[in-house]
Amino acid sequence: MNTPYKPDNYNSVSPYLIVDGAGKTIEFLKYVFGATELRRFAGADGQIMHAEVRLDDTVLMLSDGVEGWPSVPAHVHIYVPDVAAIYKRALEAGATSVQEPVKKEDEDKRGGVKDAGGITWWIATKVE
Repeated sequence: MNTPYKPDNYNSVSPYLIVDGAGKTIEFLKYVFGATELRRFAGADGQIMHAEVRLDDTVLMLSDGVEGWPSVPAHVHIYVPDVAAIYKRALEAGATSVQEPVKKEDEDKRGGVKDAGGITWWIATKVE
């Protein structure tokens, strides 16, 4: 018998981001990266206890920081078709620049932005 051990269309490893303002982070991900919200569970106070969004082939899990589980800064790397366009879109959405997109020693052109929830998003496009 082959019993599924994870939901259909979920990857085996999913980053779990505990942020300050998960709702804003989800809207940021939807606007900038075209993420699709899969699920959201809010507490009585409106804070997000657990949410999931799909970005391309990956599921990201998020929640608001709470006592005992505070928000934690993180870095997430995402490949996109056009790093310059996504970088610009992220700035339009209120992110701050960490690094303008640039080609360095590897085969990627990469830039970075930091969103209001404290997450640094490294965005890259393979150019070679």
